[in-house]
Amino acid sequence: MLSVPFGTFIAGGMLPETTTEQDRWQAMHHQLVASAQAVRLGHPIDPDNRLGCMIAYMCVYPRTCAPEDQLTTLSVDRLHHLLAGDVHVRGAYPSYARRLLGEKGVTLDITPQDEVDLREVTVDFYTFSYYDSRCVGTKQEGDPSTGNGALGGIRNPYLPVTEWGWQIDPLGLRITMNTLYDRYQKPLFIVENGLGAKDTLVPDGKGSYTVEDDYRIEYLKAHIEAFKAAVEEDGVELLGYTPWGCIDLVSASTGEMSKRYGFIYVDRKDDGSGTFARYPKKSFSWYRKVIASNGEDLTVK
Repeated sequence: MLSVPFGTFIAGGMLPETTTEQDRWQAMHHQLVASAQAVRLGHPIDPDNRLGCMIAYMCVYPRTCAPEDQLTTLSVDRLHHLLAGDVHVRGAYPSYARRLLGEKGVTLDITPQDEVDLREVTVDFYTFSYYDSRCVGTKQEGDPSTGNGALGGIRNPYLPVTEWGWQIDPLGLRITMNTLYDRYQKPLFIVENGLGAKDTLVPDGKGSYTVEDDYRIEYLKAHIEAFKAAVEEDGVELLGYTPWGCIDLVSASTGEMSKRYGFIYVDRKDDGSGTFARYPKKSFSWYRKVIASNGEDLTVK
């Protein structure tokens, strides 16, 4: 949801060069109201319906232990991740919203009916995506940036990175889940989590091809272990987990086919060439086993 102001075209269909900060944040407000109205409509259809939201969450750490960096971390986390969640779950804009939006010159047009809708109809659970983390604060000379261009940030020297510079941080998922559950006390649902990588087709020994993507299996295995720890050891209530994604497609973050996330390889190149033939990767059979065991069997053969 909050990716609308930061990923204007991807999340909101608005051309960034023709929209202002006011336009983008107002569009996010309309989405928040629409979400509340959807929940209002969904509950009477079936009393068992439970409806959630969608937040793109990236765990944030301070660059140093300086208090100024800690304050920056708090402000960035609120602006990029928590503000929309507070509205979804608590039914009103938080007290800090006026300052953060004021710094951007934004004054939201909120009607009395908007306030009623947001207050009376909140989501039943908190839904989010998680891929990586970043550091924020005072950037020192030589500090590399993260590869996640949507939200930026400083690279964490304690974490490995993908080929696109995204930091691999499964423990950050556990931290994020605890932060969200402590804040909202509502069930969570992880709806996106995955590794974008350059995959190479190799013969599968059966007259076809596959991808030996152990790196993807290791990424997903580590994140599944992290959310299991959050549930079993920390008491976080988690409704479900769905990785991104089932099949290769054009990456939303870079517009490349070569940045692949799927369990199934699609024969298509960045230049548009290819047959569109499909080939299950090693991760396909591994994740099928994970699903069949409800996450208990994470072994790799």
